[in-house]
Amino acid sequence: MLVRLDITRVRTRHIPIALTLMARQRISMHKLPGLTFYKLLGTGSGKTFTVRDADVRHWCVLSVWETQDQALNYLTSKPAKQWQKIAAAQAHIELEPLSAKGTWAKKTPFGNPVPEKWDGLTAALTRASIKPRWWREFWRSVPPVSKDLNATSGLITSLGIGEAPIGLQGTFSIWENNESITAFSTKQRPHAAVIARTHETGWYSEELFARFKVTKMSGSFAGIDFSELGK
Repeated sequence: MLVRLDITRVRTRHIPIALTLMARQRISMHKLPGLTFYKLLGTGSGKTFTVRDADVRHWCVLSVWETQDQALNYLTSKPAKQWQKIAAAQAHIELEPLSAKGTWAKKTPFGNPVPEKWDGLTAALTRASIKPRWWREFWRSVPPVSKDLNATSGLITSLGIGEAPIGLQGTFSIWENNESITAFSTKQRPHAAVIARTHETGWYSEELFARFKVTKMSGSFAGIDFSELGK
């Protein structure tokens, strides 16, 4: 299994085309050989997880493939070329699952990997469906966690991701190593408080947490040259 996250930055004039691709590629992606799971995602800052965060100039395709060759072939597929045509910049990240807990659209897209020691670049993905009656409380809890996240040692970059402007939110982040993620998730008070409140309220109808080896990176995002990081 190989997981890809492909991020595309578009110019303002191409935002309508990006929105169209988000709708049309829900069908065309199904035809790609070896694709076992995919999500077309909007992005945001992740500061509040409300529509105020939305970044309509950055869009993501998350895809899971049976083999590395099939994952590589995605870059020459019609859906990928449609994004390349309107791209002002792109970043390509290849990942291998280290751990995964929970479901996404009632599936376990990253399988059930056996945790192993990994000292290299590590990515974390969180995703949740938030019950409507808990939206407001969830939104109030996000800013302290986001502020803490972006001040945490070991974080390289992060972005909010979502299948919809509200209710279906997540984060993707890249860290210097696996230990940095563990330190943030277990020792930072705002994050620990949210976890505790989650257990108390059950405000998610579905959730997933996963970590990945970052095996290859190219392109750029948020002023960071991924090609240099991936060496």
